[in-house]
Amino acid sequence: MKKKPKSKPMYLHTSASGAAPRIKRGYDRAFRADDAYRASLPDMMEAAHDAIQGSHVPIQQVGVSNFRLPLTFRTKGGGSLNLEASVTGTVSLEAELKGINMSRIVRSFYERKDEVFTGEWMGRMLKSYLRSVGTKDARLRVSFSYPMLQQSLRSGLEGYQYYEVAFEGVMTRSGAYRRFIHFDFVYSSACPCSAELSEHARDRRGVYAIPHSQRSKARVTLEEADGKKIWIEDVQAHCLQALQTETQVMVKREDEQAFAELNGANVKFVEDAARLLYREFDQDKRIRDFRIACSHLESLHSHDAVSVICKGVKGGFTADFYDFRSLVC
Repeated sequence: MKKKPKSKPMYLHTSASGAAPRIKRGYDRAFRADDAYRASLPDMMEAAHDAIQGSHVPIQQVGVSNFRLPLTFRTKGGGSLNLEASVTGTVSLEAELKGINMSRIVRSFYERKDEVFTGEWMGRMLKSYLRSVGTKDARLRVSFSYPMLQQSLRSGLEGYQYYEVAFEGVMTRSGAYRRFIHFDFVYSSACPCSAELSEHARDRRGVYAIPHSQRSKARVTLEEADGKKIWIEDVQAHCLQALQTETQVMVKREDEQAFAELNGANVKFVEDAARLLYREFDQDKRIRDFRIACSHLESLHSHDAVSVICKGVKGGFTADFYDFRSLVC
């Protein structure tokens, strides 16, 4: 008869022989931490300098990303919307410090969660970072989907269009505060070349052809001029005025026909889209600087057509945008 192997002792679980685990586990629900107990807790931020691993150099950004909570945003019409927001908050870290207390960034939001989100609110939040975390630079980005009620082209129906928006604030060690708006606009782009070739086929050979068009996206990043305020609704209106062919929410047959006519009246290459948006945003004196990235998700090619343009302010935005995969819509 084969000898049964000897049971090995377990550390966290009862062993096969029935022996109790060497380490007892359990959660004491009745325990409450008082001030003295909290004061006794070890803090890695107070560790010796040799606890720092790797090179003893500053870190430009360290913090938390995608922690979510509901925030209240003002609308241009004087109302407010309570929306789920995704927050990224980072600070700089000096070379002699091991790390930051990241929970302070999260707590600072919950301390102000019932206030209305504004650019000034974001500036106060960044200042609180600088004080509570003991740092020189701070950045904050709040992303959310912003609903706007849009009317169909001809039938009179209404539906909500959702716009991906982000507010970003940067506070530097010089005391300068800069704030930015990122806004995504989805539209249809009908190819001018394909339209001409289709008409040529009909005219010369009596052949019915359909020009290619595709869903497209523009991402506008702008910086407000000092003392000026531009609303999300204003940014959407600029995009619509420039491009005309925003995708539709509610559609009946007369709306679909109208959209085909609208695309025919506003054929555009990706280069045209960038220049049309440039002209529109360049005229708004509330905007100090901007960068615009466009992507046309080609239905003819297996790749996309892209363009990037910026206002050209000295020391401002550059055309260094390469994250075109994020413009897939």
